[in-house]
Amino acid sequence: MTDGPALTAIRFGYGLPLPEGAPTTPEGMLTLLRGPDRAAEDRPLPRLPDLLPAMRTLAESQRLPESDPAKTARLREAREAIRDQARRSAAVSIGRALASPDGFRERLVQFWSGHFAVVARSARDGALPGALVEEAIRPHLAGHFAELLAAVTLHPAMISYLDQDSSVGPGSPAGRKRARGLNENLARELMELHTLGVGAAYSQADVTEMAELLTGLGFSIEKGFTFRRNAAEPGAETVLGTSYEGRGLGPIRRALADLAARPETARHIATKLARHFVADTPDPDLVAAMERAFLDTGGDLPAVYGAMLAHPAARAAPQAKVRQPFDYVVAGLRAFGIRPEEVERLPGKRLDRLILVPMAGMGQPWQRPAGPDGWPEEASAWITPPRLSSRILWALEMPTAFRRELPDPLALVDRALGPFAGAELRQAVSRAESRRDAAGLVLASAEFNRR
Repeated sequence: MTDGPALTAIRFGYGLPLPEGAPTTPEGMLTLLRGPDRAAEDRPLPRLPDLLPAMRTLAESQRLPESDPAKTARLREAREAIRDQARRSAAVSIGRALASPDGFRERLVQFWSGHFAVVARSARDGALPGALVEEAIRPHLAGHFAELLAAVTLHPAMISYLDQDSSVGPGSPAGRKRARGLNENLARELMELHTLGVGAAYSQADVTEMAELLTGLGFSIEKGFTFRRNAAEPGAETVLGTSYEGRGLGPIRRALADLAARPETARHIATKLARHFVADTPDPDLVAAMERAFLDTGGDLPAVYGAMLAHPAARAAPQAKVRQPFDYVVAGLRAFGIRPEEVERLPGKRLDRLILVPMAGMGQPWQRPAGPDGWPEEASAWITPPRLSSRILWALEMPTAFRRELPDPLALVDRALGPFAGAELRQAVSRAESRRDAAGLVLASAEFNRR
């Protein structure tokens, strides 16, 4: 069995070679994760207050009369400004993944971004998914699940994506005045996707009561997050047998904390983490160990991660997973020694051509999963004929787009795959007609596409 630093790098990070200072033991990985988020400090991204002016400019441009001769140009400029923010988010995220020795943290960012998936549903909201990651996900990666759940649920990106700001309590002043009603999207996804899981023992009545409890959560491009007291349903709501009463965010936070502490949530989160990092069908004993860690610690996430990293199943059956496109692209760039600055300095259209469009062709457009259930895990979702073709095309074109001189083929095999390179791949690479062909063979190989 292949073990050690190479397995750590490929299964729990972004591949070989490991950045300087990267730990290779579970204890070292968790110690780094509990420390400051150096990658975010070194490569900052704008937060929601920085993004709101561009969103307001676009909204104001959309309200201009069609007869205004400046409308078309202003709309174009406003949309391009928001697109640039989204591109910046992608380039910096790749830069962090390439450079940081804290690769496990960067992989967790991608996992939780998928678990709490949001998609920009309009040009105005184009940068909101990135804001959710920076403000709600990254700061809580090493805390308790309840803290992460509350931060994400109350973030404007989630409120906007799941139409929570259109939900009005039927008995509230706004509901009685305008005859508007509940929107159950957030309440349903909160139970089905974010905590209890599909098939857990909750009812439609629980969803409706949770939706009533959540009324009041809102978002505006003038103020950011808001609590709309006139839309909040009055009185107590009962969710899963517990009554929540009071005003403001207090009862909502209590209900979220109770959902986070449920045994079904522990099972759901443990299973998803094990499926993402280790195997599409994870070892039941591995899942049980992570579930116990969740319950024993009240949802302390490093304890859950630690149970996974320390379990023998986490070191068994290497290359059991297919690399998702973001993982694959970062690993490919790293194999060729592409520096973060080289990606971050790419002009917008070149970033699109070299990275974002190929990623979309591989099935993973940047921060745009098909729905709130995020990205699929199973290999069959990623290795389809058109998506595999996109990987092969990128494997052939990327290296020479960044480097005039390509490395010695066998040195590249060792650098990118270490002990995971098979004899057939070594032989094929050594017989390639050009270094370009050899580079393509490495990146397109079965070994490189799995972790």
